[in-house]
Amino acid sequence: MTKRNKIIYWVTTLWLSLGMTATGIVQLLQNKDETDRIAHLGYPIYLLTLLGLWKLLGVIAVLIPKFPVLKEWAYAGFFFAMSGAVFSHFANGDGAKDYFGPILLIILTILSWYFRPAERKVVTI
Repeated sequence: MTKRNKIIYWVTTLWLSLGMTATGIVQLLQNKDETDRIAHLGYPIYLLTLLGLWKLLGVIAVLIPKFPVLKEWAYAGFFFAMSGAVFSHFANGDGAKDYFGPILLIILTILSWYFRPAERKVVTI
């Protein structure tokens, strides 16, 4: 892995982890703004607990060494959760500002996944 790719991987992975950790904690705390937002999208409030917990577990999976299959699941989960958020905002006719966070996290997920080191990839035979 080149030095450039390693830098891209760690920068995107750290920003992705920060974003997922921050949103995961906010979802677990279930403050009024967050519960209003999820209700506006048409989802039950308990979904916040599930999403928040999964995001925090996903961050742990992405950051710890080894366990490449678990990392693949975490990246896939991040992608599905954020693309679902984009679609939910679109379906509700929300403004452009509501798309920014999920789209940024999708981009960071893809870049982190793409530039991950060989030892963090699933070995195929």
